[in-house]
Amino acid sequence: MRYLSTRGHPDRRRFCDILLEGLAPDGGLYLPEQYPKVDAATLQKWRGLSYAELAFEVLSLYVDDIPAADLKALCARTYTAEVFGSDEIVPLRELEDGVYLEALSNGPTLAFKDMAMQLLGNLFEYELNRRGEQLNILGATSGDTGSAAEYAMRGKKGVRVFMTSPDGRMSPFQQAQMFSLQDANIHNIAISGVFDDCQDIVKAVSNDLGFKRKYKIGTVNSINWARLLAQVVYYFAGYFQATASNDKQVSFTVPSGNFGNVCAGHVARMMGLPIRTLVVATNENDVLDEFFRTGVYRVRAAADTHETSSPSMDISKASNFERFVFDLVGRDGAKTRALFEGELGRAGRFDLSGDPVFAEAAKRFGFASSRSTHADRLATIRDTDKRFATLIDTHTADGLKAAREHLVAGVPMIVLETALPIKFAETIVEALGHEPERPARFEGIEALPKRVVKLPADAEAVKAYIAQHCDD
Repeated sequence: MRYLSTRGHPDRRRFCDILLEGLAPDGGLYLPEQYPKVDAATLQKWRGLSYAELAFEVLSLYVDDIPAADLKALCARTYTAEVFGSDEIVPLRELEDGVYLEALSNGPTLAFKDMAMQLLGNLFEYELNRRGEQLNILGATSGDTGSAAEYAMRGKKGVRVFMTSPDGRMSPFQQAQMFSLQDANIHNIAISGVFDDCQDIVKAVSNDLGFKRKYKIGTVNSINWARLLAQVVYYFAGYFQATASNDKQVSFTVPSGNFGNVCAGHVARMMGLPIRTLVVATNENDVLDEFFRTGVYRVRAAADTHETSSPSMDISKASNFERFVFDLVGRDGAKTRALFEGELGRAGRFDLSGDPVFAEAAKRFGFASSRSTHADRLATIRDTDKRFATLIDTHTADGLKAAREHLVAGVPMIVLETALPIKFAETIVEALGHEPERPARFEGIEALPKRVVKLPADAEAVKAYIAQHCDD
């Protein structure tokens, strides 16, 4: 299996190379040269596997430069009941007729990001040890990626983490999870700006090839193919739990900010998983919803990126969207480059509404979308608590609202849970009048000492900080 850049770079790379590299040299994102196909016989063989066994089967289709025994051991070490709270790892429950919640938030940091990040931490440590190298991870977070990455990487041999986040834009619980870590290999950087500024810094540093190579810069954001690949697994796991046979379709609704989570569903569908519809659920920052409704991709400026009660989706420049667009335009690297890097791309806007490929977004690739507001979230949280005695977080509420708008009789609709409600306690109190349940290990976390530095939204300032702490 070889990997190519969405922007047409001629090089083809192997899995472990792009695991440590992040972005391609031309600024594109890596995808496999082709998606391996899974037929009905293979799906049947995979039914009944444990989650760790299923992860191995999926990953082994894409990874040929790690010995099978080692890859199987990495999956087995990652996906345990001790880490994720149950043997199912991602248990599914039917909330109402035809609507299911897939629990992805029972890991160390109470968010779905743990599902991939725990594996990524083990993969990094394995490959760096095999090469005798070190890696400096530069990341951007709007809330959950940061803590998931830091908890997965803390204490890992050969790894430092430099995590940027928008200053003051995360919930108090999310900030406390990250900033209270005192591990020497963890560095928190609060950026004066919004998440898109943080993401732009990560890309700017990654595109400085001299700096990237000198300081061994890698990434844990979903621009890293390995992280997105790990997320593909729970689409298969959800499908097997919701269906009794492989001749039945399901749909998924995915709260979406950076498009990584739902892009993993796109990959699963391209592999042959019987997915009818992938519903992209957005909040007031509705760039993705606007595209799937109109064909217009229009990035908002920082001043127009709303601060909402589902803050992990307060994003207007979805990095992984480029992967889908690459497939949408027939895997044409030159066209993808022109869309994202040409005059229109630099302006943050392109229009495919008149292009015949736009119809393929829904017809061939099965995408639909929806948008929620703060009032919608409050109403959905209240309704779900009252009718089903189930407390959901704000992002999952966005997903549940969207799911109900796209139900098809006889087709199970699986909503991917995003995080546990305690991470967004202020909105839960507003909706229900009481605090959500807090796991004992996080009691008093907001009062712990913080370890964080504040920097301007400037890639050079971040590079200087990295260089200083790598040269110490």
